[in-house]
Amino acid sequence: MTLRVMVAYATKYGSTAEIAELVAATLRDEGIEAAAAPASRVADVRPYDAVILGSALYMGRWRRDARHFARRHRRALRERAVWVFSSGPLDPSASERDIEPVPSARRAMCRIHAREHVTFGGRLEAGAKGRMAKMILEEDRGGDFRDFDAITKWATATAGEIIALRAEL
Repeated sequence: MTLRVMVAYATKYGSTAEIAELVAATLRDEGIEAAAAPASRVADVRPYDAVILGSALYMGRWRRDARHFARRHRRALRERAVWVFSSGPLDPSASERDIEPVPSARRAMCRIHAREHVTFGGRLEAGAKGRMAKMILEEDRGGDFRDFDAITKWATATAGEIIALRAEL
């Protein structure tokens, strides 16, 4: 029987969506049927064996769509293996050390009994809208700090855990 995983995400400028797509592609490379979709568009997680929920960090918080996803699907998520990730630091810190989940992510993790959290670097590039984004860019603190090798490594390890869970059942 094929394992099915939903990679749901909440993004502001698309960077987290790209991370979610890479995670889903890596899971598929490992033999798992995986789909990535915006958290706001996922109507039901019950058809999936596991769920990965990711959110951009904005002003030190998880995006509202990720928080609502965790609340809306909490019963079904508690019956599945769930991993979570954040993306957002606009510096190399996520590649240099483990970063604890922000409070809103921690609350979501407790609500859905998530197994693990990881933080990946974020991206903010010219053209981003919003007062805070413009301020960051004017201070020359933007850029792309995603580490695609680290994302792939994490997704591959998570795929191994998902496969091992299936073997236990």
